[in-house]
Amino acid sequence: MTLYARFAAHLDAALDALVASGDLPEGLERRAVTVEPPRDASHGNLSTNAAMVLAKPARTNPRALAEKIAAELGKLDAVAEVSVAGPGFINLTLTDDTWRDELRGIIQAGGDYGRSTMGAGTTVNIEYVSANPTGPMHMGHCRGAVVGDALASLLEFVGHKVIREYYVNDAGGQVDVLARSAHLRYREALGETIEIPEGLYPGDYLKPIGEKLAAEHGARFVDAPEGEWLAMFRREAVAAMLVMIKDDLALLGIHHDLFSSEAELQAAGKPEAAEAWLRERGLVYDGVLEAPKGETPEDWEPVELPLFRSTQFGDDQDRPIKKSNGQWTYFGADLAYHFQKAQTADQLIDIWGADHAGTVKRIVAAVQALTEGKTRFDVKLVQMVRLLRAGEPVKMSKRAGNFVTLADVVKEVGKDVVRFTMLTRKADAQMDFDFAKVVEASKDNPVFYVQYAHARVASLHRRAREAGIECDTVDLSRLDTTELRLVQRAAQFPRVAEAAATAREPHRIAFYLYDLAAEFHAAWNMGNDDPSRRTLQPDDPALTCARLFLADAIGQIIRNGLAVMGVEAVEEMH
Repeated sequence: MTLYARFAAHLDAALDALVASGDLPEGLERRAVTVEPPRDASHGNLSTNAAMVLAKPARTNPRALAEKIAAELGKLDAVAEVSVAGPGFINLTLTDDTWRDELRGIIQAGGDYGRSTMGAGTTVNIEYVSANPTGPMHMGHCRGAVVGDALASLLEFVGHKVIREYYVNDAGGQVDVLARSAHLRYREALGETIEIPEGLYPGDYLKPIGEKLAAEHGARFVDAPEGEWLAMFRREAVAAMLVMIKDDLALLGIHHDLFSSEAELQAAGKPEAAEAWLRERGLVYDGVLEAPKGETPEDWEPVELPLFRSTQFGDDQDRPIKKSNGQWTYFGADLAYHFQKAQTADQLIDIWGADHAGTVKRIVAAVQALTEGKTRFDVKLVQMVRLLRAGEPVKMSKRAGNFVTLADVVKEVGKDVVRFTMLTRKADAQMDFDFAKVVEASKDNPVFYVQYAHARVASLHRRAREAGIECDTVDLSRLDTTELRLVQRAAQFPRVAEAAATAREPHRIAFYLYDLAAEFHAAWNMGNDDPSRRTLQPDDPALTCARLFLADAIGQIIRNGLAVMGVEAVEEMH
């Protein structure tokens, strides 16, 4: 049990004691009671709002209740000082030995420090990337891919079972365009000079597919009617694109558990099943949409369509699930897809580009209806990334067809730099990715700053070995209050991980690691001004070993946090 969990339990015991003494009534709801670091570090190490939360339902004065809770907490051996601030906040200052115990706990737990059982084994399906299978991954897909993958790791870290899913949009018009583009490259492979008309995919990445089809089928389909080859070319092209997509994602260390096909979903009659389920409950009806607002197009006419009652769940209007030609709308297909996902998971998460913001309300409404409100569903919107090189926009790639490929970026700056950088801002905030800045060796580059802290820890051991210092035993009493402040930041990692998972915000791990690294670097720099503060003290091996133990704990937490982000910690900076 980590420090914050222990003190939450201590607080519960103190409240139980007040219930037993009659100072608090039984049965008070405690879920809003927190134990967290105070906003102002000068107020102590821990703070609780227990008196503020419980005073009103207990019909008592919050300050008076805080005094009673503080008296109970003051009995703990781990508490050096307890005080009541303002209208009833309780602040605790812990003993140095408490922080030494937590330091031992970090080292003992190792790679498991920060893990929790908060998820209680519940299954979360997280769908991310899901780019149309019409070309290689580009940097427009990168940020959502990293955010989704890091969030999946984070949820596993706090005790959820996770299904990583990719939804293959292989039933829409864009895959017919892909097939026609592949047919053009097929003809090219057979010696024909081609021009790529507007509306088809121009990227060179389709050439190998055309060559493969030419080798397999010869000139059979050159002049054949489209109906004879379209389905087969579509199937072959999508399969090739998925291989390319998986290879590109692997460069980022991303591997999905499940690739679900929209075409297979429709062939299996899943949209019809979802519609029937909703009709049975009166949530789909046949109706006519309102005319478009503003000037009505000349060719518009009212048509009866099957409509989902999304307004019943907070949407602006009811939504059609089929088109007038009988085909499923994008929404109708997505509705069925989410119905399928909800059969195998307790919670659902979609990672979408910000350009899909307009469809969030309707799909949230659909999931609420399809799961009868029992399944938590979150849609996380991810803003685009602007690529720069020394402040100038990056030119597009001819090979890819007017976009910058993910593979090219990873090959230039490395997987870890790309992944970390994508998590240095909140997902719905705009981001610039400057090739020069992301590899810059400066405090302003979070990737470098955090990795440098870990590399410094590793360097300490190399230098200790060179000095002939061996640490068979460690006396942590040699660490003073100033040094133990680092442990206070380190001990926050488990609660940061849980809070980040609850909020579905993996970027919080990156923010936390930057703050931890900053405090570590500050402690290191103290040694530049005061040699007695340096970790390595050749004339005092016992002090050196205690400080190495502290540095090891910081390094361990950096590794744990980076692992959640899918980033490897480095031993040396080059």
